[in-house]
Amino acid sequence: MDYCSQTTLVPCGQDKYISKNELLVHLKTYNLYYEGQNLQLRHREEEDEFIVEGLLNIFWGLRRPIRLQMQDDNERIRPPPSSSSWHSGCNLGAHGSIMKPVAIPDIQITDMDAAPGSDRRLSPTGTRDLKLLQEDTPQLMRTHSDVGVRRRGNVRTPSDQRRIKRHRFSINGHFYNHKTSVFTPAYGSVTNVRINSTMTTPQVLKLLLNKFKIENSAEEFALYIVHTSGEKQKLKATDYPLIARILQGPCEQVSKVFLMEKDQVEEVTYDVAQYIKFEMPVLKSFIQKLKEEEDREVKRLMHKYTVLRLMIEQRLEEIAESPATI
Repeated sequence: MDYCSQTTLVPCGQDKYISKNELLVHLKTYNLYYEGQNLQLRHREEEDEFIVEGLLNIFWGLRRPIRLQMQDDNERIRPPPSSSSWHSGCNLGAHGSIMKPVAIPDIQITDMDAAPGSDRRLSPTGTRDLKLLQEDTPQLMRTHSDVGVRRRGNVRTPSDQRRIKRHRFSINGHFYNHKTSVFTPAYGSVTNVRINSTMTTPQVLKLLLNKFKIENSAEEFALYIVHTSGEKQKLKATDYPLIARILQGPCEQVSKVFLMEKDQVEEVTYDVAQYIKFEMPVLKSFIQKLKEEEDREVKRLMHKYTVLRLMIEQRLEEIAESPATI
């Protein structure tokens, strides 16, 4: 990749920009960290717009269960291909559409009343009458019965199972099951989505929910950058998660992107986060010292303004005792 110096500004949020040169430095560090892995990011320019794209790791941080869809959107129910006899009766296209047969195979018609091995030939007149009879009779293509299709539909071929797995991703091995369609992903387990730097937080949320066919609305969730120190920063609707991840650095032992419920998590600032991991006795000693400092500051201010008040009163008395000048 070419990391030459650039001067173009790249948006990283509402009214927030970063120079392309600085972003490329962060991107180079990011890719060096993930060298040889599929988490490396690529960049390109499209219509004078700088775009970074690749996989973003997102960790599950949900406290409440989620609901999986009963079936995929616009999914057509179709029997799996099992044998050549099925395809001869009904040809399926790549997307399950029924294709017209290229040619109808010739079928020899024999007289059921004729004895086996008999050699009965039709006269030219009889042949012509038979052709007219065939043209007047409606022709139906014969296919296998629905009963046979349903009977074979209980067993999926390996290719059909691979197609289903490709279409519906699992959440840490959990595929849809009507008994476990409502469940909570393991806290701290990781997944990923392929996004680019122009996608905002709501767009990334919708993409993630659609990947796993989750019924819950994207408005129920939010993306948070969680630091090991305890700091939690909520990504705004105008932020770009991929840019935020690049600027935070690649190491997930320092910070991670979590999917959490909006109403279950509060943001924790850096100033508050640095006190979170202390034990209660230590925190109480901090509070005691802060209270002592506060008392000393209050006494100092009271003494200062008491002296100032006395000086003002003394000056007013001197003005009152002095003779008035005309």
